[in-house]
Amino acid sequence: MAEHNELGKQGEAIAAQHLQEKGYRILAKNWRFAKAELDLVVQTENTLVVVEVKTRNTGFFGEPELAVSKRKQQQLVKAAHAFMEAANIDLEVRFDVVGIISNKNKTELNHVEEAFQPRWR
Repeated sequence: MAEHNELGKQGEAIAAQHLQEKGYRILAKNWRFAKAELDLVVQTENTLVVVEVKTRNTGFFGEPELAVSKRKQQQLVKAAHAFMEAANIDLEVRFDVVGIISNKNKTELNHVEEAFQPRWR
């Protein structure tokens, strides 16, 4: 597996552990719909939370949590809708981004709740 893929999987594991420690219940990991993938789908109380995880080994190019483009957001919204239909879930939905910088010297995590507002179509 390519090094960047391995870093991404490591970041998703770190994010999942962080969310579980905060009391979130993990419903799905790496759920696919068309060309989109939902990194983590979790639930807290009466809210379904779709979590995009961005992992980098340096912050040189900026914070990883800021790297979710409008196109990616649209893909996440469509995939979230499909997930909710497939799982027969009727909850409020929130979109979070977890940015992680992880290298041999440090691991930093920034969880941005309500990182963007969906535009349902």
